[in-house]
Amino acid sequence: MIFNKHFNLVGTHAFLSASNPHWVNDDDEKFDRRYDNAVAAKRGTDLHALAHDLIRMGVRLPDIPETMNLYVNDAIDYGMTPEQPLFYSPNCYGTPDAIGFGQNLLRIHDLKTGATRTKVLQLLVYSAIFCLEYMIKPFDIETELRIYQSDEVRVYPADPDEITHIMDRIVVRDERIEARRAEMEA
Repeated sequence: MIFNKHFNLVGTHAFLSASNPHWVNDDDEKFDRRYDNAVAAKRGTDLHALAHDLIRMGVRLPDIPETMNLYVNDAIDYGMTPEQPLFYSPNCYGTPDAIGFGQNLLRIHDLKTGATRTKVLQLLVYSAIFCLEYMIKPFDIETELRIYQSDEVRVYPADPDEITHIMDRIVVRDERIEARRAEMEA
């Protein structure tokens, strides 16, 4: 048999997918909720891409208290880099929405487009990965973390003890993964 070529589908995923078939047994209400969540996630991805481009090009948005405007304008004003990967090991890396470091001040900003209230732990982990990658001691710098959501900015001055604790956990967990990997390969 000669199969049809679907080059435009490579790397994409259908909502009604065989690899995630839970929708088959959903009632209409659950199906609609699942679909709405997928649409919201796609919108969030698109908004992050737009914010990245605006920050990278230095295009400010109108100075009004809306989430996207606050996030983009602050990142531009603070000279931050959008979507900069941070790397400790193949087991531990991540990409904060915006990051900046200068004059011993680390800034990490997170754009949240959903309605679910978020916690600062994700930003603390980014801080720990940053410190590990660049061999910076959390007590030698100041760290300001921000979450932009629901037309407000939540600012968290990070505790160096918390970052140090997370750094220690990363190192220990990374070593554990490598030890387990070596056991499995033996």
